[in-house]
Amino acid sequence: MTAVVTGGAGFIGSHLCEALLERGEEVVCIDNLLTGDIRNLDDFIDDPRFRFIEADIGEGLPEDLPAPDVIFNLACPASPKDFEALSLEILDVCSRGMVNVLELARESGAVLVQASTSEVYGEPEVHPQIEDYWGHVSSVGERSCYDEGKRYAEALVMAYRRRHGVDARLARIFNTYGPRMRIDDGRVVPNFVCQALGGRPLTIYGDGMQTRSFCYVADTVAGLLALADADPGDIDVACPAYNIGNGTEITVLEFAECVMDACGTSAEVQRVPLPQSDDPTRRRPDTSKLTALTGWRCETDLATGLALTTEWFAAKLAETIGRAAQGPDRGHRDVSVVSRPRDHTHGL
Repeated sequence: MTAVVTGGAGFIGSHLCEALLERGEEVVCIDNLLTGDIRNLDDFIDDPRFRFIEADIGEGLPEDLPAPDVIFNLACPASPKDFEALSLEILDVCSRGMVNVLELARESGAVLVQASTSEVYGEPEVHPQIEDYWGHVSSVGERSCYDEGKRYAEALVMAYRRRHGVDARLARIFNTYGPRMRIDDGRVVPNFVCQALGGRPLTIYGDGMQTRSFCYVADTVAGLLALADADPGDIDVACPAYNIGNGTEITVLEFAECVMDACGTSAEVQRVPLPQSDDPTRRRPDTSKLTALTGWRCETDLATGLALTTEWFAAKLAETIGRAAQGPDRGHRDVSVVSRPRDHTHGL
């Protein structure tokens, strides 16, 4: 089996590449390193069954790709801090990039798993969120480039399924955490863990009663693989979307306490005003549809997942401090230099 993983140098993508290699697959990883990190691939980049290609799927896919059996499209900046700086790049990869991936799936006959997001539900009026819910999303809000970009990508998937018979499935991924997250990601897990490890107060926006459902990355990857492996005849034709996430809901304030326990600290909580944004206040998936299809369940409890995550962040922070003390590392690629945004205003 040959798998193509776009966005494979990112957080979830790199774990997916590793899991595919462990299953014995040939893996082609495509990433433009805009937000991905080549160092995420260090543990397996020398595997003879692995190939890395630096490319922007919005500009087109490499011509010498082997015919894939399965494609996982995870290419898209996903951090809220990227939504303003990389808004056009996000819209580009969700439009032109999505078409290029769909064309590859159509020509090769590969199964395509499109990494969608819980953000397509917006500020949900249905709780927990089920796949048949159409969402409550602002097309003009600060997050619209990502929310609406992913919704448009889903519409493209459905158009290709109906017109060309492409076997595409939609994985709506909820909050995922674990090793290889970006330290500067801007989301609650890296923020809290880095603050706790640094002995700084944990920043709580508003009253901290907003809820999230945190899924450890190994469980998310297992869900993606299970969805890809499902028999085509069992996929929901009308709505081939499947939530992947943890059904256990927790407030941000409770999560801060869990992080402090994992880090062995009693850091203070610093409350700041809740920003005026369209960030959802509640988020919890109903994953029964994927469970009925594949038997998949989220298995990693929060304490175990946070222990593994904080251990990785502690090592990463120490490594970062060490590199800073030694000066520029000329022997290792500085992805912050090669990953500059390009002008993607054309073709939208």
